[in-house]
Amino acid sequence: MAIPTNADILTLTQWLSPAYPVGGFAYSHGLEWEIECGAVGTVAEVGSWITDVIQHGSGHSDCVFLAAAYRAETPEKLGEIDRTARAFCASSERLSETVLLGDAFCTVTSDVWALDLSKLTYPVAIGHAAAAQKLPLGLTAQMFLQAFLANLVACATRLVPLGQTDAQRLIRDLTPMCQRIANEAIETGLNELSSTAFLSDIASMKHETQYSRIFRT
Repeated sequence: MAIPTNADILTLTQWLSPAYPVGGFAYSHGLEWEIECGAVGTVAEVGSWITDVIQHGSGHSDCVFLAAAYRAETPEKLGEIDRTARAFCASSERLSETVLLGDAFCTVTSDVWALDLSKLTYPVAIGHAAAAQKLPLGLTAQMFLQAFLANLVACATRLVPLGQTDAQRLIRDLTPMCQRIANEAIETGLNELSSTAFLSDIASMKHETQYSRIFRT
């Protein structure tokens, strides 16, 4: 396995930074509903909810799609993976989230890195772009998951409210899990896809009709 270079790390840091113009800050992934209905309201509950999503829900499955896209050898295969990623979304908001994030990522990354990225779902776009730039798959998946974790914690910081120190402590504590899940997911084939974070899926569906909200999902 190739050792990541400083350039690899800095490229992924840029792509997955909150400053990268994909608009990830606008999506709570159903967490806003969980907080609104009182199911999540403490640091421990935030951590438990995020852990379930990463281990058993879209965190894990998105890493599977990322890895499959990274290894896709033809445009046809990439298109098949992308269609599967769209079909795997459990709600219209989840589909909207991954499509809009992916469109934004493809647009800016194509312009800045001169890559030929068509409109792809977010994890598929990340995986395809990482392969094009010859970035390490394992590091890409780990940093992708940590960025997902950090975005959910940032949502909770505004909604619970969660203090900044507790938020950073939570990211620190859950990062090793992100590394483990990412490493497991990149060895998982599409025929082994599964998702059992049902409360997260239901929260996303409930959020579609939530009256007062600040996040898009």
